[in-house]
Amino acid sequence: MQNHLSIRSYSRQRNGHFHSYHQLVLPLRGAINIELASYSGKVAPGECVIIKQGEMHHFTANKEAKFVVADMADLPENILSSQHLVFAITPPLMSYLNFVEKQLENQVNPKLEQSMLTTFVILLEEQSLFKQRDHRIRQVVEYILENLSASLSIESLAKVACLSPTQFKKVFTQQLGLSVSKYIIQERMEKARALLMHTDYPIQIIAEQVGYTDLSAFSRRFSQYYGISPREFSQ
Repeated sequence: MQNHLSIRSYSRQRNGHFHSYHQLVLPLRGAINIELASYSGKVAPGECVIIKQGEMHHFTANKEAKFVVADMADLPENILSSQHLVFAITPPLMSYLNFVEKQLENQVNPKLEQSMLTTFVILLEEQSLFKQRDHRIRQVVEYILENLSASLSIESLAKVACLSPTQFKKVFTQQLGLSVSKYIIQERMEKARALLMHTDYPIQIIAEQVGYTDLSAFSRRFSQYYGISPREFSQ
C-alpha cells in the first residue's frame, strides 16, 4: 500500500477492526478511547497511538473530535521498536499536524500531500518516545476539553491535578510546551472554528460553547487568532 495521511472523525458507537498496514492516530481536538491487546484508555491531543498491522482494535470518540491518521506500510525504527504504544509527541510535530489539517481540508494536491508525508515521517524519526503524559496533566487536559464552556481558572485546574497552582503551571508547561492560558485559548479557538465550519449554530451559541458570554470578546479573540472574524469565517 501507499503511505497516506488523512483527517478523520469517529463516533460514540464502539467500532472494531484490523488492517494489513500500520496506523498511527494523532488527536487534534478531543480524545479517542482505544482498546488494544496491551493498552486500553484515552489518547489525547499531544499524544500518538501506534496500531500495528493485523492488530484488532476497538475505538470510540465524540463526533466533534478530529484526528490525523497515518496509514503506513512501514514504520520508522524508533516507532516500530517502541515499548510505548501511546507516547507524547513534541510541540513541533503537534504544530505540523495543525498545518496538515488545514492543507488537507482545503485542497487536493498530490505533490503537496507527498511532501507533507515526507516531512511527517522525518518528524516521527526525530521523536524521543516518552511514555504518556503525567496522569495528573492528562486528567486536566481531559477536563479542559470536556469543559471549554466553563470558567477554567488556574486554581480549579490545579485542584483537578492535585498540585499547587505554582507546581501545576510548571508541570503543565513542561509536558505540553504551552502555558495553561495559551493551551485553553488554542482549544477554544479550534473548537469554535470546527463548530463554525461544521454546524449552523448562531455565533452567540458557539461563543458560549467555548467559554465566552461576551460575543464581542469572542469575536476579538477569534480575529486575533485566525486573522478573520467569526462572521466572515462562517460565510
